[in-house]
Order: sequence, then structure tokens, then C-alpha cells
Amino acid sequence: MGGENGAVERARRRALRAGRKLAFKLRTRGRSRHGLVGLPYLAQMQRRFQFRFLTSQGLRAEHRLLDIGCGTLRGGIPLIEYLQTGNYIGIEARPKVLEEGRRELLEAGLEHKQPLLIATADPSEVTLEAPLDFAWAFMVLIHMPDEVVQSYLGFVARAMTEDGALFANVMVGEQAPKEWVGFPVISRPLSLYERWAHEQGLAVESLGTLASLGHHGGVDGDDTVMLRFTRSA
Repeated sequence: MGGENGAVERARRRALRAGRKLAFKLRTRGRSRHGLVGLPYLAQMQRRFQFRFLTSQGLRAEHRLLDIGCGTLRGGIPLIEYLQTGNYIGIEARPKVLEEGRRELLEAGLEHKQPLLIATADPSEVTLEAPLDFAWAFMVLIHMPDEVVQSYLGFVARAMTEDGALFANVMVGEQAPKEWVGFPVISRPLSLYERWAHEQGLAVESLGTLASLGHHGGVDGDDTVMLRFTRSA
């Protein structure tokens, strides 16, 4: 019996070591993956922030949500899990980044929720089968050229329900453009977003900085301003 017990114990220890190695590998892979869309150490905080913010604004499981610049599904995973099957639509301009998002979805065991994940830099290429209740652009508009921002505002205005809303954080001001991993970091006057919104039949409202809304990363993004776009009365 002693020999048999010893073999069982050795097998148990091997399994534990293998489990620890796998868990470490997945954590390391996750940090590397989310480093494609931001600072890896902020990934979990930003994931929680996105879910809590949208649900605080009235997002329900039966709503259809468009996630503009969904990236590696850093924020998308809890939203996909929460929403009814097929109600999450993610658009990402970088196909390789979206492939990492698909791996994240697989590792989370959420393929059965059937999110629609679209790799494109041009929203005019996208056709949706049903209107949107919510649209979301987290840390995205700050990287887009003017014409792309305007294109997305037009797309959302056409695709959104009468009482739908787009939420997007932006840098307000007129600072010189910066750069982040090959993308520009652009600040604009709030009046410019108001004009673009008006051209699409939308109204825009500032909800305050991300920090005031619960985003605490100790980084420049805390100072960006959350805007809500809705249909004009």
C-alpha cells in the first residue's frame, strides 16, 4: 500500500506543478495580450471599470452593444458574458489584435455567446441586422483621425435606436498630438465634438473625467472626459 500511496502522491504533485505552470502561462499570456491595447497592469481595473460604468448607465442583458475598438476584449469579456447571446458586436481595426481577442474569448469559454467580431478600419463596411441600444468607445477616439471619428459618429447615428446612446472618452483641449505604439494621441476642443454631433443629428453631454467616474490608474487616461452622444430632441 505504501508504494501505491507514494505513486499517487507523486502523481498528485506532478499534476499540481503542471497546473501552476499552466496558470502562470495563461497569466503571462494575458499580460502580453492586453499590452497590445494599453498598460497590462491596468487591464483588470479597466475591465471592471468598463462593465460597471455601462451597467450604471442602464445597459441590460437584452440590449445590443457595439464596442468600437474592442481590441483584445479587455473590456469585452464581462460584457459578452452579461449580454444575451449575439448581442455584443466588436469592431477592431487591427486583425492581429482581434485574433488575440478571439483567443481570449476561447479561454474564457464564451464562444457559445456568439459575439460578432469584425476586423475593419472602416465602419461603412459594416452592416448590422438590428439597431444598437448602446455604443462604446473606450480609449479609442483619442487615437482616431478626424475623418474616422466623424465616420463612426455617422455610423452610430444611423444604427442607433431612438433612445440609444454612444459613450466615448476623449481628451479635451488643444495640446500638440502625441504618439502611443504607432497611434496618434489627439486632443480636441469639446466644441468640435459638439459640431460633429450636431451634423449627425446628435447631442453631446460631458459626464466628467474618468477619475470622477471611478477610473483610477494614475495615468493620463484618468483625465480624459466621458461624453454621451444621444439623438437630438
